[in-house]
Amino acid sequence: MIPRTSVNAKSARPKSLAARRKSPVVDSARLPRAAVRGAGDEAVRWAGAFASCGGHGAEQSSTIVYEIEPGGRLGWHTDATEETQYIIAGKGELHMDDGVFPVGPGSVFVLPTNVRHDLANTGSDTLRAVAFFSAAMFTQDFDDVMLPMKSHILGTPNREG
Repeated sequence: MIPRTSVNAKSARPKSLAARRKSPVVDSARLPRAAVRGAGDEAVRWAGAFASCGGHGAEQSSTIVYEIEPGGRLGWHTDATEETQYIIAGKGELHMDDGVFPVGPGSVFVLPTNVRHDLANTGSDTLRAVAFFSAAMFTQDFDDVMLPMKSHILGTPNREG
């Protein structure tokens, strides 16, 4: 015969899903930014960090927080997935092959897959933005070589599979 033991009802309850996994909240202000610059253009200079990507807080999307100092820009590039951006602070211009569009705090825009674009800070304050990508891993193909990576291709840390 197997002896019966008393069970504390509180400890027998399964933990909630939220309690079993770590918090999904990322304090983007604490994420260390990687400084990026263009090899052939001094205006191409920005800093960014992945808040999430496949296997790192997300399974089907990616999110980047980034900043462009006054006078700087991202550099012309295309993304291998659709991208939505939200401008948090600063003033700038979205450059696309079919025009230039002013952006500022609260601006939201969608960039379809493989549409060439650039974003320039035209204001006197740091432009701060969040970019949401519709893929867990993707690449960005820049016109210029980006430093310190020494590559035209950037993307999620897991882009190699």
